[in-house]
Amino acid sequence: MSSAETTCSLTVRDLGRMPYAEAFALQKNLQQKVIAAREQDRRDWIGYLLLVEHDPPVITVSRRKGARNHLIATSEMLEQAGVEVAETDRGGDITYHGPGQLVAYPIVDLNRLGLRLHGYMRLLEDVVIRTIAHWGIEGERDESATGVWVRMDADADGDRSAPKSAKICAMGVRVSRWVSMHGLALNVRTDLTHFDLIVPCGLAGRAVTSMQQRLGERCPGLDEVKHKLTSEFRVAAGGLASR
Repeated sequence: MSSAETTCSLTVRDLGRMPYAEAFALQKNLQQKVIAAREQDRRDWIGYLLLVEHDPPVITVSRRKGARNHLIATSEMLEQAGVEVAETDRGGDITYHGPGQLVAYPIVDLNRLGLRLHGYMRLLEDVVIRTIAHWGIEGERDESATGVWVRMDADADGDRSAPKSAKICAMGVRVSRWVSMHGLALNVRTDLTHFDLIVPCGLAGRAVTSMQQRLGERCPGLDEVKHKLTSEFRVAAGGLASR
């Protein structure tokens, strides 16, 4: 069951828990609605923000050459873990979605925001960085890898090969006629062991983390993070749309 809330120029829909294929089909449908709204010269609305947890857990594989090679689990391992595999048309490589992870799919008219793809990805990173900063987590960019990263604590044994940062939020989008779909996946209370089934984002030797891993018992609930991320996205996108 989904709920919808329309504020100013952005429609926010909380989809709760939903299978990946169902959310994917919904995105494609809504993307066409946003394209149609532009053709009707509707200037008071930029599109949708969908919020969802994917259940059952799923590994999504992009069409990028070699992405499938980063699925390292056997079919038996996947069955034992209860994790599905789905092909997708977003950018990026391979990633995992499941309960405890906040997935946000902005389906917005980038022309209304005055953005092209690079600027839009930086906007998404900024939204996540500001969201997790609310709970004292310092997120940062990595110029070589899209997404949001946090610095790892120094290795007590002095292992220089240990990752110096870990990805807390993965991103991948697709744009059609300058309307976006897909988006970001922020690890809040995610089961990080499922990332062992893949080479996350195709980045060998890089770690993943979650808000829960960083904050322990102080980790907020998913609804709190949804509220904060929605607020930050409204501020970022609304500021651009009003210019």
